[in-house]
This record gives sequence, C-alpha cells and structure tokens, in this order.
Amino acid sequence: MRVAFVSRLLDLLFPRACVVCGRRLSVMEQALCVDCNRHLPRTQFHTDFYENEMARRFWRRLPIERAYALFFYHDHSRSARILYAFKYGDRPDVARALGSLLAREVSQHGFFEGIDFVVPVPLAGKRERSRGYNQSEELARGIAAVTGLSVETGIVRRTQFEKSQTRLTFKERQANVEHAFALRRGRSAAGSHVLLVDDVVTSGSTLVSCGKELMRAGVARISVISVAFTK
Repeated sequence: MRVAFVSRLLDLLFPRACVVCGRRLSVMEQALCVDCNRHLPRTQFHTDFYENEMARRFWRRLPIERAYALFFYHDHSRSARILYAFKYGDRPDVARALGSLLAREVSQHGFFEGIDFVVPVPLAGKRERSRGYNQSEELARGIAAVTGLSVETGIVRRTQFEKSQTRLTFKERQANVEHAFALRRGRSAAGSHVLLVDDVVTSGSTLVSCGKELMRAGVARISVISVAFTK
C-alpha cells in the first residue's frame, strides 16, 4: 500500500510522459502509453524464434539458437523515438522499461528456457563514460527483473570503438567491429547458453563479433534479443 501511495504521489509531483507521443503516463504505464504500445510495428518473431528474419541474418555467420526483436525499426518513425530516448536522451529508465516489456512479451512462449545468463553487448569505455551508461546493460537489467536471470558484464569487453555503425554499409559494419571485443582474462562460460542483448539489430555484425568471443570462452549456445530490428 505504501509503495503504491508513494508511486502515485511521485506521479502527481513529477508527471511522466510517453516517449513516443508525449501523453502523461498513468501509474501502471512505463515509458510507453497503452496506445503507443499497442501500435508498435511488432515483428511477430515470437511465432518462430528459430527461423525468423532476424535469425536468418546470422546464418553462416554465428550459430544462433533463438532470435527476437520487439518491433521493426524505421528512421524518423514514431517508434524510433524510443531508441532515441535511451541512446541519446539520457533515459536509462526507458531502456530498463523496454527490457522488461521484451521479457514479458516472450517469456510465455518459452524464449528463456534453458538460458543460463544474460550478456549485454559492451560499449567502449569512452562511449559509456560520455553517455553515462550502457543502454544494452540497462535493457538486460530490465530483462533480469522479469526473468530472474543474472546479468554478466565481466566475460567480454569492448576493446575499441572506431566509429558509429549508423551510416555504414553491410561490409563496412562487419569490418568496423571485426576485432572490437575481447575476453576478459581468466573468464570462462563453458557449456552455457547465453542471451546476448543489443538495442537494435541491423546487419548483426556487432552481435556476431561479440558472439564469436563468447564462443572462445566455451559458450555452447547463443540466443539474441533486441528492442528493434531493421529490415
């Protein structure tokens, strides 16, 4: 009762707004209002985690067990405001809320069965210090809050950040992150099933590079999840 009262009081004093439409959120809404949540361009990848369009992007590059993204990403669309908020708008709370939404959407379909822990894609130190947080780690924290899975940030690290992937071609993206990750000394994840978390999947090159390092640590199976997927 006390928690509910405090939440209502905070909402009254510091009203929260939907990151898509700007409408005031109710106590029960997180980051998105009900209407904007309902109208997200959902991928429907939950109907087949193994051979959907996102999973196929990794074929012959990285052995993926399951793949899921919440919605299709389109530049300058209303739904793209979600990513702008937590990547460039200093809103780690939005990333955590979207991580929880991701987990709730697919947990009933068995997506997390057999997964041992969650690994957010690391940011380069300079980029994380500039932003103040790693948005993929915040997403992972939201997933963990729903699933109870642990979040492991000490297995793989980002060794370099050449330039943003945003304006690069497919081949340029691959080259840009080819040697961007490395295992932390003495860390092993032998035989485990790892869930890799990223904010948006376009070419998949970042996840492929990070996943290959995890396999060097003995990871047996890799699944991937993201907020958005670019066709």
